[in-house]
Amino acid sequence: MTESDQPSVPLSVLLADPALALRQVAGPVGEHRVSTVGTTEIEDPSPYLVGGELLLTAGVRLPLDAEGVDTYVRRVVAAGVTALGFGVVPVHDEVPPELVAACDRHGLPLLRLPPATPFVAVGQATYAAIAEVRNRELREISRAQSALTAAAARPDALRAVLTQLSGHTGAWAVLHDARGHELFSAGPRPAPPTPGRVRDLAVRTIARVRTGAAGRSVPAAAADHQGGTHLTVHTLPGADGTATALALGQAATTAPTLVHRQVTGTAAVLLALLTSPRHALGTDTHSAGALVRLMLGATPADVAASLAPAGTTEDAGHWVVVHGRHTSPRSAQGDDPAQLATLGTALGTPYLYIDGSELKALVAGAPDARPDVPAQAADLGWVLGFSTPAPAADLAHADVRAGRALQRAIAAQVPAAVDTRDPLTVHGIVPSAEARELARTRFAPLDGAASPGAFVLLDTLRTWLTLHGSWDRTAAALHVHRNTVRHRLARIAELLDVDLQAPGVRMELWFALHWLPDEDQDSSD
Repeated sequence: MTESDQPSVPLSVLLADPALALRQVAGPVGEHRVSTVGTTEIEDPSPYLVGGELLLTAGVRLPLDAEGVDTYVRRVVAAGVTALGFGVVPVHDEVPPELVAACDRHGLPLLRLPPATPFVAVGQATYAAIAEVRNRELREISRAQSALTAAAARPDALRAVLTQLSGHTGAWAVLHDARGHELFSAGPRPAPPTPGRVRDLAVRTIARVRTGAAGRSVPAAAADHQGGTHLTVHTLPGADGTATALALGQAATTAPTLVHRQVTGTAAVLLALLTSPRHALGTDTHSAGALVRLMLGATPADVAASLAPAGTTEDAGHWVVVHGRHTSPRSAQGDDPAQLATLGTALGTPYLYIDGSELKALVAGAPDARPDVPAQAADLGWVLGFSTPAPAADLAHADVRAGRALQRAIAAQVPAAVDTRDPLTVHGIVPSAEARELARTRFAPLDGAASPGAFVLLDTLRTWLTLHGSWDRTAAALHVHRNTVRHRLARIAELLDVDLQAPGVRMELWFALHWLPDEDQDSSD
């Protein structure tokens, strides 16, 4: 336990106790803290001091000359004594003026103990006050830990834990990954450059996490104090011996107390559990049983109820399909279990599949609920497309719609897009059966197309129209050369016998693509 962690009480509490009748006669006035009480009558007590003491003396061996008194005070100040208590009588009738002057000179609070106040009484009062302070701290820690635990059980657990942490410490709390991305934060955001300083400190601290015995990661911590702002960073403990890749950062205008450090430690453990693959991506017995049944021939509709979160209603057999694409050339998610778990926690589902830079996920949802789009996914480098909630029997169609939404998000250069089926559009005034038949007829000439096939040609056409006819952006979205895009569109124009530069033709094909039945668009999968 460090000196700052020692239970202590402000000196003002003892001065305010009428039973002690203490009076400060020299030294600075302020919130000096006393952690223990000691009594001494030797000429040089400094070798026997640990710091934080209220040192009591009757001046039995106090030097008689001013220089000797000055040396005495200078030594006890160097030893870390908080204050000096001087008991008048029987040796001295009053506090020696040389002692008063020396304490003023060296900044040591000097208390006068009246004859009726025993040294033992001062010790008893001090330890009683320290015990009360300690009890208050323990009660505060207990309340904070209970609130953090309750927050960890919420659907938005990561954000909820950070919110409780900020509320109980008064600090801005933020969760960073190894690249400095801000995943979640809570509390009043400090003005620049403080957030950047926290980010840089987090990146440096994560980088120096070392591997200890048995290959387990050893969490690291760092602190910085500049301009009245106190910064702290704690890396989250690694799960199952893996290296941690997340850090909890805090910025506050006051130094962290023992309570704050205890609460922060609890929050760090909870955040580590919430972002661990075992918690966020693990499956319970119901999910495992559903997988067994599915592999042995059951349909998605048969096992959907076993996969739904506990406590959901009978309408919860609906699922949102999520498609994603990582914006960097190489996704870090597949290599980083902690970040993968963070993505699963942000989406609110353990059902994720990532293949390189491509993501698919299933999120349980009510039939009429609009999917929640987590901002943290964009912070992790993902662009997402969401289907509307669909029953398990319609997951194949929802999968196609999620893919379309992802294409729109990429084309519009936005973090996410949600597929909608709004009846108050032109799609809603055309009978669905007639619209599907028209679309099938319009694109029928592509059915016999040689390689790359009708599906790829339709996907190229849809992307090109979404991107307003941009060859370069279409090529980038499809990861092909721009000449490949030109060749495919020329082939489409030839087979459909249309002029793709005509606005009316583009509009007609755009509506037809929306009306094309899902099974026709997904026939190559």
